This record gives sequence, structure tokens and C-alpha cells, in this order.
Amino acid sequence: METSPRTQHDAPVAEIQVRVVPGLARISAEDWDRCATSPETLSAGDETYNPFVSHAFLSALEESGCVSRKTGWLPLHVTVERDGRLIGAAPCYLKSHSQGEYVFDHGWADAFERAGGAYYPKLQVSVPFTPVTGPRFLIAPGEEQDAAASAIVAGLRALRAETDASSIHVTFMREREWSQAGALGLLQRIDQQFHWENRGYADFDGFLADLASRKRKAIKRERRESLASGITIERVTGEAITEAHWDAFFEFYTDTGARKWGRPYLNRKFFSLIGERMGERILLVMARREGRLIAGAINFIGDVALYGRNWGCIEDHPFLHFEICYYQAIEFAVARGLKRVEAGAQGEHKIARGYRPVAMHSAHDVADPNLRRAVADYLKHERSHVRAAIDEYETMSPFRCVDGAA
Repeated sequence: METSPRTQHDAPVAEIQVRVVPGLARISAEDWDRCATSPETLSAGDETYNPFVSHAFLSALEESGCVSRKTGWLPLHVTVERDGRLIGAAPCYLKSHSQGEYVFDHGWADAFERAGGAYYPKLQVSVPFTPVTGPRFLIAPGEEQDAAASAIVAGLRALRAETDASSIHVTFMREREWSQAGALGLLQRIDQQFHWENRGYADFDGFLADLASRKRKAIKRERRESLASGITIERVTGEAITEAHWDAFFEFYTDTGARKWGRPYLNRKFFSLIGERMGERILLVMARREGRLIAGAINFIGDVALYGRNWGCIEDHPFLHFEICYYQAIEFAVARGLKRVEAGAQGEHKIARGYRPVAMHSAHDVADPNLRRAVADYLKHERSHVRAAIDEYETMSPFRCVDGAA
């Protein structure tokens, strides 16, 4: 897959090459991260660093075996090079199922296969098992964004043809990238999550003061009751995270994951790898009772946001989930001066705890014309429904400035 730009007056022009790289071990961390953290990549949002598209995070998924042909996530990263220098990339996987994505297309797959089509394999441009918005078109410093995005999409379409994949799915992408994808002919989809916004609070009490009285009292009661059984909370980050912490957290994660999903996506080796490579970007919130760790949550620390990811427990206590995953995250974000907390997928219960609805964006390229028409019609109605739902959720805000309560 190679393309060359047009020449002007026969002057030599550097050749653009689009390649598929089967694994991040074949791409240097320096080259990948130069694209992942460039102003061109991050200009669509307020971040200067997104932990999930870092070479450290994505390579840990591969080296641990969490993503592989065996798990149905075969790495086939699309790269754009000029004179052998990486100028663009997209984290891409050949999928044999639709698990671990959090943007659901099972209905599309079922309909296509009932009509005699083969929906799998498909191409997934995303961070596996991670419903967090971030850059998907990684573009090196100084490169023209639209041209680089176009080259990446052309590479994805060529890869789709080579692998006989039914479709391309770019999920949890930045809104600017979503617009670029739409201009390049991809179908646009929106969904929603709930994020907490730091309005310049000095501390957690400052946040509570912004809430209606009844909501403020409810949160104070939940926090008291969550610790009523003699539970204490520890926040651990950086070099303070030990393998014993990971052992305990993995027990929580697998116990809860097995009950919720049947099979947890992440293995024990993955947690050791990220602890070693990016511990300063990790916050573990752990609960202890009678000297024993009983629950915990893992968060990743960006430059402007705290990203709540996984949680688990081996003892059930009222409101402990809210304390560990939401209130402790808010306290940490305020202390660090972070702008927001992103607490993952789903959860209308987050609204009463100060989280508000935010639109999520994805783009989809479907090869079969009949399926494409059906998906396009579905997405048209879905976008209207999601926007109406966001508007409705906004009316449920617990903040005094919205509901007028004292």
C-alpha cells in the first residue's frame, strides 16, 4: 500500500508509504509517542498526553497476550511514512468478534449474517477494552492533519480489502477526527458517557457546596456509610505501587469481572507491565478492612483528566463502589488540579453524584452497500435519540444553578 504525492515542476518529492505493522514491537516507542503526543494529534482536545494511546500501554496489551490472534484482537497497525520516517499511525486490530469495544454493533452483525453475509473479521481502530475518548489518527509534529488522516483512512480501506473484512470501526475518537472521518465518507455515530467537571474547586467540600442541599446530604451519607464497617481508603501511585498491590487488585478485578462478563479481558501480566512502565500515570484506590485489602479501582492520570477504568471487590459493602470509584477520584482530581474525571461507560447513577452527560463519537466504514445503507439509516435515528437523551440527562443535574435548590 503505497501512494506518492504529485510533483511540481518535476522537483523531487518525498514518497508517502502506508504500511501495516503486525505489532508495536516493530515500532519504536519514541517514534510512536512522537505521533501520539504531537500538537497535530492533540489539537482536537485539551489533553497534552493521553495514557491509553502511549506505546507503553498498547505494547503492554500485546506483550501480555491480552490482545492477540488467540483473543480475537490481532494487531495490524496502520502507519504512514515519509522517507522511512513515521508521520502518522492508527492503532488497528483485526477482530473476530465484537467483545471489549463498548460501542455495540452486535445487531449489525446478526442482521448481516442472517442475510448471508460474513461480518467477521472486521477492523477495529481503538484502544482495546478501554471506553475512553482519545486520538485515533496519530499525526507527527508539523504534518498537515487532513492529509495525514486521509492517508490513514486510505490505508485502513486497503487493509480491509486485503483481509476481506466487512467493515472499519473507529471508536471513542476525538470530535475533530470524527468530522474528518465523515468528510472521508465514514458513517458517523454518537453515544454518551458521564464525566465530572472541576469548576475550580479548592477541595471536595467546595464541590459539595455547588450541589442542591438534598444531593449534598445524600453524598455525605453515602461516604459515611461506605466506611462504617471500619474500612479505610488508601491512594497509591508511582513507585509506591507494589506487586502485592497488583496481586490484590487482580483478585478484585477477576472476581468482579467473572460475575459481570464471564471472562475478564486483562491478565495478571498486563498489570505488572503497566506498573513497571507507567506507574507514575496510575492511581490505585484501595479499601482495607481489618488489615486486609478488600476492594480497589485503577485510574490513569492524564495531564488534564483522571480516567477511571476497572474496579473490583471481594466483600460487598453499601456505597463502597461510589466511594472508591467516584468520590475518591474527585478528591484526587481536585488535589491535582485536573479538569475532569472520566468514569467509563454507562451509569445513569453517576448524575446524582455530579457527573454530566458528554457525547462520544465513532465512525464506521461498511463495505457491503446494502448493509451500509441499513446502518446509515439506523445511525441517523440513533443520533437524534442520543442527543435527546443528553438533553434529558442535563435536566437531572444535581447542581444548584440548574434546579434552583438551596
